Amino acid sequence: MTNKKYGGYLIDLDGTIYLGNKRIPAGENFIHRLQEAKIPYLLVTNNTTKTPRVVQKRLSQHFNIETPLETIYTASLATVDYMNDLGLEKTVYIIGEDGLKEAIYEAGYKKDRENPAYVVVALDTDLTYEMLVLATLAIHKGAKFIGTNPDLNLPNERGLTPGAGALIKMLEAATRVEATIIGKPEAIIADKAVEKLGLPKSDLLMVGDNYLTDIHTGINNGIDSLLVTTGFTKAEEVPNLPVPPTYVVSSLDEWEV
Repeated sequence: MTNKKYGGYLIDLDGTIYLGNKRIPAGENFIHRLQEAKIPYLLVTNNTTKTPRVVQKRLSQHFNIETPLETIYTASLATVDYMNDLGLEKTVYIIGEDGLKEAIYEAGYKKDRENPAYVVVALDTDLTYEMLVLATLAIHKGAKFIGTNPDLNLPNERGLTPGAGALIKMLEAATRVEATIIGKPEAIIADKAVEKLGLPKSDLLMVGDNYLTDIHTGINNGIDSLLVTTGFTKAEEVPNLPVPPTYVVSSLDEWEV
């Protein structure tokens, strides 16, 4: 297809470059074409369960993509950047997996189950009721409530499974406190990602499979968007989307970099 040429790309991973553990060859080809053309890109993911190094290794071993560590920007890293900007006491209670915990603890934050300055909530496949209780009580005591990303579902090879957003909604109901959301489509992660690429928003394209997160990142933050219908948002939904993406493709092989 004929399209505007962009100086840089913000690219989603799951559903766009791969789907769960399944390869999307067009997604792999897309990254290779950007690399060959020496076009800068940032892989911007709401997934907090894996560290950037694990994401890098997984891309290499399973999806035929070699990419520098600095091209991977997770909602975990954006959460740490936001917490550092706020500058509260460095105590935290986390519902989340190793990717999130490692990023936060490496930044100098200490675990506090009783009176943390922050409660950070992400996807946690080992979630227990007691973890929800501790988070609820801490928020009631005044802890800053942060949700890493609003994804209600996680698309994978099994279908649409519960995402971090579903856990955040549960705690919002229990505390009657609205979480500050870091990940796509919020301005917090978008602005940090744009800052890292060092290009004006007018020269960037946001690429993703999820209209509610990826494409709204573009719509809400003044960045052109490309929806690829390989994951969450299906082709039959496109005609009824309230604000259309700048572009829609069924495969990233259709896109000219």
